[in-house]
Amino acid sequence: MNDSISRAANLIASSKHLVAFTGAGISAESGIPTFRGPGGIWDKYDPVVLDIDYFIHHYEQVWPVIKDMFYTVIDRAQPNPAHYTLARWEKEGLLKAIITQNIDNLHQKAGSRNVIEYHGNTRQAVCLDCGRTVPLTKEILAQDVPRCPHCGGRLKPDFVFFGEPIPAEAAQKSLEHTLKSDIYLVIGTTGIIMPASLLPYEAKKNGATIIEINLNPSEYTGRITDIFLQGKAGEILPALDTEIRRIQ
Repeated sequence: MNDSISRAANLIASSKHLVAFTGAGISAESGIPTFRGPGGIWDKYDPVVLDIDYFIHHYEQVWPVIKDMFYTVIDRAQPNPAHYTLARWEKEGLLKAIITQNIDNLHQKAGSRNVIEYHGNTRQAVCLDCGRTVPLTKEILAQDVPRCPHCGGRLKPDFVFFGEPIPAEAAQKSLEHTLKSDIYLVIGTTGIIMPASLLPYEAKKNGATIIEINLNPSEYTGRITDIFLQGKAGEILPALDTEIRRIQ
């Protein structure tokens, strides 16, 4: 592992366009459950609650479940050392962008600014009736069934439900940074969820070196990963940071 850390640190330190692609694993270390696997969200809830058609037709029944699934946990969660390391690298000009599949805002809480939220976020909602985007304040979330403060209409959290497309701007920016990248950090993601899972393949096809940080091998590990660093992102990213500072 030490040799791999050293190799990865040297590549990161000399990168021209470093991009991080993060998934649920980086936030699991902050206490946010992953969707799959033992103890995951789908062990407790039926995935149909995040189907857009089901949400629209069962609005009053689904909202309390969504609040329980996400908002109670996310409100308490704090960034971990992995988030803070990425934020530091961005501030220092080393990391150019974070493309995240997560909707928990932890990258922003840690201080990252150029965060592309591929699947949207939990901070705001879109009114299905008047079309406005509104912040999901504590006052709105305190309602049994949140309603639009402008028209009283149905609010949908501004993240991607099953059956919805990826937001066009997020998809475009993600692809742009992916194709510019020379070093692509894959952190805490299994590589299963489409179409997000295709991005590292695009980076690899365009010549980027793939450095993967995961607890277990993923769909990428034996296919496109150049350096596999097995373990917790909250331990490996600070170790990389220490090594980068030693060699600079």
